[in-house]
Amino acid sequence: MSLTSSAMLKLGTKAPHFELPDSISRSVYSLEQLKGEKGTVIMFISNHCPYVKHVNEEIVRLANDYRILGFGFVAISSNDVKAYPLDHPEEMFKAARQLNYPFPYLYDETQDVARAYQATCTPDFFVFDEALQLVYRGQLDDSRPKNGIPTSGRSIREALDALMNNRAVSRLQKPSMGCSIKWRTY
Repeated sequence: MSLTSSAMLKLGTKAPHFELPDSISRSVYSLEQLKGEKGTVIMFISNHCPYVKHVNEEIVRLANDYRILGFGFVAISSNDVKAYPLDHPEEMFKAARQLNYPFPYLYDETQDVARAYQATCTPDFFVFDEALQLVYRGQLDDSRPKNGIPTSGRSIREALDALMNNRAVSRLQKPSMGCSIKWRTY
């Protein structure tokens, strides 16, 4: 495993468009179909990464808490499945069912979406406002495997609370840390 930090896409960036297949429903979804009325959280995750496994329960709680308030949530896996078969769409389906993901879990086979978002690690989080302008990118919270800090989703929750209350999202944002996205080699 290669520990990697977020690239920290420039705040204010418009969310890049995508149309990707959902490993759960087998439907193809676009960003426009998944965006929330108040904002949208896009998470780049994977099945095999211990950093994602560490936060899985909290991202489910987070989505369940905020979807009812008008926020859209979507997870995307962009890893090379030939090198990492645990990240294959069939395995994504199994993981999503087992963990009760309340959001689509999309497969970015070409890795073009990860490149467009400058996603570099799993997990990597992006929060967009109602106009799909980037207001937050980086970590879920300060918890990491084995650091003793419980997961809380605090960093994302603070950003979503600010959006919900028409306040500015703090520009003091910490990068996420996790497994590098497994880029295909040709």
